[in-house]
Amino acid sequence: MFKLENISLAQFRNYGQATFTFSQNVTGFCGKNGSGKTNLLDAIYYMCFTKSYFGKTDIQNTQQGKLGFRLNGQVTVDGKSHNIICVLRENGKKEFGVDNENYTRFAVHIGKFPCVMIAPDDVAIITQASEERRKFIDYTISQLDAAYLQTLIDYNKLLQQRNSLLKQLAESGNMDESLMEVISAQLVVAGNFIYRSRKAFLETFIPVVLELYHSIAEYKEKLTITYKSHLESADFKALLIKNRTKDIALQRTSQGVHRDDLELGLENYPFKTTASQGQRKSLLFALKLAEFEVLLKHKGFPPLLLLDDVFEKLDEARMKNLLVKVCVENKGQVFITDTHCSRLKEALEQLQVSHEIRSL
Repeated sequence: MFKLENISLAQFRNYGQATFTFSQNVTGFCGKNGSGKTNLLDAIYYMCFTKSYFGKTDIQNTQQGKLGFRLNGQVTVDGKSHNIICVLRENGKKEFGVDNENYTRFAVHIGKFPCVMIAPDDVAIITQASEERRKFIDYTISQLDAAYLQTLIDYNKLLQQRNSLLKQLAESGNMDESLMEVISAQLVVAGNFIYRSRKAFLETFIPVVLELYHSIAEYKEKLTITYKSHLESADFKALLIKNRTKDIALQRTSQGVHRDDLELGLENYPFKTTASQGQRKSLLFALKLAEFEVLLKHKGFPPLLLLDDVFEKLDEARMKNLLVKVCVENKGQVFITDTHCSRLKEALEQLQVSHEIRSL
């Protein structure tokens, strides 16, 4: 069992100083927009991922007019207590550690305390460009496999280096060919590892998503999810050689796993142009709950589940199905926010699960 016992925030977003202690598996936070509900969930997420869920810089996470912030969380995993501390110093230096030992590399923290967040803007996974879907896949696998995360970091660094050489060649006509060969060879090795990892993961992940979608949506429309990659039908090294002239013209690497995508279809049409708002929300929740189930199976205990403003744009039937899955069938810890206290209270009481609701 993984449980967040308490969390303290100092100079984080709109919180000057605050401490929250949690005694129930299901905790609801209600209040008007701007009251700090989302900021509190993001602080919890931060403790698990060493950064904000919303892509904010550490300076943006600091309370207005202040320099630096501090987060302190007490968690229990399988009966053992751990203390997580993050401090952003006034000079901009960030320190992050567990049980009084600071990390030299923040990446080693990822996956130790698994967490799944669902927020309104996550619909971008469905509606926006492929980068959003790759990011979702990468965040999920990275919580399962430290080697994957490190390889992904290495790949992105190598990609930047190769693109810089291509830009140099395009602008000056000169380039260190031996360095290009070394970087490209390393990029191929990392790219092949990422492709194999994604392919293996998605072979088991996609069926879970499809099952959850139909369970939440209560419809039997034909939903398809297909993994697309340049490496499906061609050797990565050969692709880099074949597209070298094109890459020089574009001043970037046009082929590789950094262009991978999940192709979403509904009744043989593109999902994002065909699906209703309810269907989009249902697929989003299916993706996130599939992430939850994969983490649960791999870790042996449920990850924290953070639901930010999930009541909006979902009909009553879909919302009931979702809440049953996350609050009744799930035995882990859940945090839910809503702008309407009465709606949140009524929804949780109907589930007949032990819970608490706090007004912010």
